[in-house]
Amino acid sequence: MDNLRKCGANYVPLTPLTFLTRASNSYANRTSIIYANIRFTWRETHERCRRLASSLKSLNIVKNDVVSVLAPNVPALLEMHFAVPMAGAVLNAINTRLDAKNVALILKHSEAKIFFIDYEYIDKAKKAIEILMSDFQMPMPLVVVIDDLDSPTGIRFGELEYEQLVFQGNPEYVVENIDDEWDPITLSYTSGTTSEPKGVVYSHRGAFLSTLSLILGWEMGTEPVYLWSLSMFHCNGWTFTWGIAARGGTNICIRNTTAQEIYSNIVLHKVTHMCAAPIVLSIILEAKPHEQRRITTPVQVLVGGAPPPAPLLEKIERVGFHVVHAYGLTEATGPALICEFQDKWNKLPREEQARLKARQGLGILTLADVDVKNLKNMESVPRDGKTTGEICLRGSSIMKGYLKNEKANSDVFKNGWFFTGDMGVIHPDGYLEIKDRSKDVIISGGENISSVQVESAILKHPYVVEASVVAMPHPRWGESPCAFVILRKDSNLKESDVIAHCRKNLPGFMAPKKVQFVEELPKTGTGKVQKNHLRAVAKTFVVSDQTSKKSNQVKREKPRAYDQSQEQILALSRL
Repeated sequence: MDNLRKCGANYVPLTPLTFLTRASNSYANRTSIIYANIRFTWRETHERCRRLASSLKSLNIVKNDVVSVLAPNVPALLEMHFAVPMAGAVLNAINTRLDAKNVALILKHSEAKIFFIDYEYIDKAKKAIEILMSDFQMPMPLVVVIDDLDSPTGIRFGELEYEQLVFQGNPEYVVENIDDEWDPITLSYTSGTTSEPKGVVYSHRGAFLSTLSLILGWEMGTEPVYLWSLSMFHCNGWTFTWGIAARGGTNICIRNTTAQEIYSNIVLHKVTHMCAAPIVLSIILEAKPHEQRRITTPVQVLVGGAPPPAPLLEKIERVGFHVVHAYGLTEATGPALICEFQDKWNKLPREEQARLKARQGLGILTLADVDVKNLKNMESVPRDGKTTGEICLRGSSIMKGYLKNEKANSDVFKNGWFFTGDMGVIHPDGYLEIKDRSKDVIISGGENISSVQVESAILKHPYVVEASVVAMPHPRWGESPCAFVILRKDSNLKESDVIAHCRKNLPGFMAPKKVQFVEELPKTGTGKVQKNHLRAVAKTFVVSDQTSKKSNQVKREKPRAYDQSQEQILALSRL
């Protein structure tokens, strides 16, 4: 058997690009994308992607060049998930909630050659480019504006426009061969989890296998109608940017995620699937009577980004949404665990079902193994649902690594495992459940907030001596930042002053919801702040959701729709 060799007939490098080719050949006349009054078929989408890839090559894009994009969930961003790697390049979809400085940091670190900018984000992009050129002394990337496809605005920044590139491209463009499935396909940044974002590189192989795993784990059948309530920039839409093509489905693209948009699109297009953070479920439940529509067929919802409270799951299912809970992180190409529902759970009371479904679940098929380890001896913890350890993963869905960051790679890749930094337990039935976050990341409505980054911003204030930030319960967002601050003796700083200072130095959603002034911080013998003590205190604080809503309404000059993804939703609501 050793004499049998690989050849072109029996070995083809794995890549999700084949999903688009198959969709064009097998589902040519099925609707691929719906955006307002715009519709495309899979044959048309395939041609548009080939045209765009051709134009990228004409702009001197070569293998492994990074192409960045700042855009909501519009057809262009979906098409770029195929077109950019078809040109041999690497797609970098940037979190639209980041401020200009963080966008500039990503452009600098990635060395992006082309920067696609949706017309809504031109002002932010201009500021980012100014910072890139002045502060970082980096050349300006080639800029391409994405105008609205349904209602063009004519807004421009530079000479190039997205539809112009599509029109000028060659529809017969021959796609770059993927010689090695380990080649990079996308670059995503872990915004909010460190003081500076880390670039996570995905391979064609990892993206292909992760996509298949999620399709199977979610039991997604053929011809799904998928509503883009999850941002495509978030782990490439948890791989469903490629997965809907694999199933010959229809992508419903929307710019703004509001209760009315969700309900109206579900009814109008008979939506079957959507992904969301728990905050999106809250938005659906809080819909006003005129925004609601009767859901006649259950909508399958994959929920992640933060552990959904069991009462929330119970309420949303009564409206017509069937929820499956997933756990993941950028480094794992999105969801790594899915809480697979068991038929025997149907015999249990609703409250018990919701409790079981709120757990993080079992490893997806792409993972070779999932474990919870005792970090002192690296042994697996007992499956008792009580003993805590660090969640560790290994398998083909794990990232290639962090771009230009060997130290970070050595920190997370150890002994053949990827260490997530999340603390959890394993229940007797093998299902995992998160109990704490060892790196003090605050997950607020699906958005990761670095406590270190918030502390750094607070400490920039001249009257602040020390600061420590931890998670505090919030009725709407699940968690929100709470700051414990020591002031200079001669200071008369107020809580509102510190929050205002943070809003000037951070994206709005990162600002603390509460500031508690203290005379000292609890510390260990080595001088480290004991955040577990601060968390215990923070749990006693109560933030009124109604107060938060009124404050938001006052600060906005006019009513605004929630932005595209769950990350954008929570942030816009907090402006």
